[in-house]
Amino acid sequence: MNIYVVYDSDNGHTEALARAVAQGAEIPGAKVHLHHVRDARVEDLPNMDAILWGCPGHFGSISGGLKNWIDKLGYLWAQGALVGKVGAVFCTTATVHGGVEATMLNLIVPMLHQGMIIVGLPGNIRENALYGSYYGVGVTCPVELSPYDPPNLPSEKDLNLGRALGKRAAGVAAKLSDAKIR
Repeated sequence: MNIYVVYDSDNGHTEALARAVAQGAEIPGAKVHLHHVRDARVEDLPNMDAILWGCPGHFGSISGGLKNWIDKLGYLWAQGALVGKVGAVFCTTATVHGGVEATMLNLIVPMLHQGMIIVGLPGNIRENALYGSYYGVGVTCPVELSPYDPPNLPSEKDLNLGRALGKRAAGVAAKLSDAKIR
């Protein structure tokens, strides 16, 4: 089973979350492919069982780098190559109420167009019920006051939510893969 995690990251915030998502997806039988958007290949997606993508939220929307990559999926849509694949999303923003849920909804829409099966985080995950979102993982990493300041990376709670999303997406993909074999 193959899990593809692609992310865009400006200052390391989303990269740290992507690494946690990939770590959570490392369930038995899963091979996780983690790529920055500049190294990700849309040609690899038809061979994946789950696809997770994430980016920093830019004013409530997808970052330019990830949006440009997503816009290359047209031929896969025409072939129906991603229909039935598991999809999940994650993002980071610099401020509370900085567009986390809007960004995740914008990330989900192309997955729906592709016919993917969207997986979010349920409320029975304690940290998610108190701190997260049902659409995926969206976290706030306060903006640094200077470009010379060390980055305000996601907290351990944030990273735990990322791991939970990766594990959930991989687990659903494994169940769907097992159902295809039978």
